[in-house]
Amino acid sequence: MWDLILWIIAAIIGIIGVIRLFQKQILWGIVLIVVALLIGPGGVSLFT
Repeated sequence: MWDLILWIIAAIIGIIGVIRLFQKQILWGIVLIVVALLIGPGGVSLFT
């Protein structure tokens, strides 16, 4: 159950990060994408 919730949160954060990149907010976009990769269960999760 937690994996699904973390995956959804990570996906939303990653999408927002990509949108920030397209809006020329490079730093925020990179930060959000890195946070998404850290949270997501497919990556290095902070919670496991």
